[in-house]
Amino acid sequence: MNTKKKVGFYTLGCKLNFSETSTIARSFKDEGFERVDFNDEADIYVINTCSVTENADKRFKTIVKQAQKSNPDAFIAAVGCYAQLKPQELADVNGVDLVLGATEKFKITDYLNDLSKNDLGEVHSCEIEDADFYVGSYSIGDRTRAFLKVQDGCDYKCTYCTIPLARGISRSDTLENVLKNAKEISEQNIKEIVLTGVNIGDYGKGEFGNKKHEHTFLELVKALDQVNGIERLRISSIEPNLLKNETIDFVSKSNTFVPHFHIPLQSGHNDILKLMRRRYMRELYVDRVAQIKQVMPHACIGVDVIVGFPGETDDHFLETYNFLNQLDISYLHVFTYSERENTVAATMEGVVPKNVRSKRSKMLRGLSVKKRRAFYESQIGTKRTVLFESENKEGYIHGFTENYVKVKTPWNPELVNTLHEVELTKIDTDGLVRFEFLNVEVA
Repeated sequence: MNTKKKVGFYTLGCKLNFSETSTIARSFKDEGFERVDFNDEADIYVINTCSVTENADKRFKTIVKQAQKSNPDAFIAAVGCYAQLKPQELADVNGVDLVLGATEKFKITDYLNDLSKNDLGEVHSCEIEDADFYVGSYSIGDRTRAFLKVQDGCDYKCTYCTIPLARGISRSDTLENVLKNAKEISEQNIKEIVLTGVNIGDYGKGEFGNKKHEHTFLELVKALDQVNGIERLRISSIEPNLLKNETIDFVSKSNTFVPHFHIPLQSGHNDILKLMRRRYMRELYVDRVAQIKQVMPHACIGVDVIVGFPGETDDHFLETYNFLNQLDISYLHVFTYSERENTVAATMEGVVPKNVRSKRSKMLRGLSVKKRRAFYESQIGTKRTVLFESENKEGYIHGFTENYVKVKTPWNPELVNTLHEVELTKIDTDGLVRFEFLNVEVA
C-alpha cells in the first residue's frame, strides 16, 4: 500500500466504540497510513456506527456527506453496531463502499486491496452467533485518559436493547492481556484509565460461549490496582446486580480506583423494570447507592434512565421521578425510549406518545441539573485532586476531580495532563467549580 495514503475516523456512540476506533486506527498505522482529522482530506474515511442513538441512519448519512465534501473520491467504510444490524441499509447510502459487521471490523485493512470507489456498497457481515471471539482494544488520543476495553457482548435479554444482536454473547479479555494493555497505556504518560465494555460487571466469561468465569470483576479490579504508572482507574458503567459489596469496599480503600460509579437504573418502578426484563428491582438499587455512600460519602453516582417505555403511565413516571429525587445520586443520563426492530419492546402495548416521552425527558434532565448542582455544592470546601484536560476552551482549562466534579481555571498550558491538589471554593455562573491550588503538582 502507498505509505502516503491518509485515513480519517468518525466515532458515534459509547466509550467502547472510541476504544475500538483507536485499535482499528493503529492497524491502519501499521499498514503505513497517516491518520488525519475527519474534517481533513483523506483517501479513506472510516465511520464507527452506533445502534443506540435515535435516527442513527440520518446521522450516518450526514457524516458520509461530510466526508464526501472533504474528498468526493474518498473510499468510505462503515463498521460497528449499526453496520452489523442494518448492513444493507448502510451499503445503500450514496458514497459508501464497504460495510463490515461485528467480526470483520478489526480486519478492515484486509479488505482494502483496492481503494477505488464501488458502484454498490460491499457488505461483509457475519451472523451474530459467529461473534464469539474477543478482540482487545484501548483508545489513546486524549492525552489525559484512555478507554480500556475489558469485555464485549451481553447475555442479558433486556426487551428494549439491540446490543446482543449487534455485539453477540458476553465474552472477556484475558486478565493477562488487560494488564498488558494497561501497562502499554501507562507507558504513554496517560494518567487515567476508564474501564469499558458492554457489561463489564460480567467480566470473566471466556470465548466461544464459555460461561465459566476465569476471573471475576473483583479480581480484575484488584489486579489493575497493582499496575505501576497509572494514577487513576475509573469504572465506567456497571449493572447494579453485578456491583458487589466487595468491589465497593475495595474501591473505597484503593489508591488508584476513584470514587465514581455509573449505575444504570432505567426505571424507578418495579412494574416497568419487569417489562424491561432487568435483573433487579428498585430495592436493590437503593441498597447499592446506600452501600457506596456508607463507605464513600463523597462518591459521585451517575444514573441511566429511560423514559417513555411502553406501558409507562404518568403514575409510573412520577414514581420514577420521585424515586430519583430522593436518592443520593449526582447526575442522570436520560434516554428517550425509541423503538428498535427485532426487540420485544417494539411489539408491546401501551405505546407512549412521542410528545409525552419528550416532556418526561425534559423533566428528568431538569432534575439532573438540580442533582449535579447539589452534589457540587456538597463538595465546596473539600480538598480534591484534579486531572487537567488538554483543550483551551474560551480561555479556560477544565479538569475533573477524582469524584467527577468538573472544575475550571484560566488557561495555562503547563497544567495540561497534570494532577494537582486543590480546595474547591465556589460554583461559577456556568455551573463549573472554581478552586485554589494547595501545593505543587502531584503527578
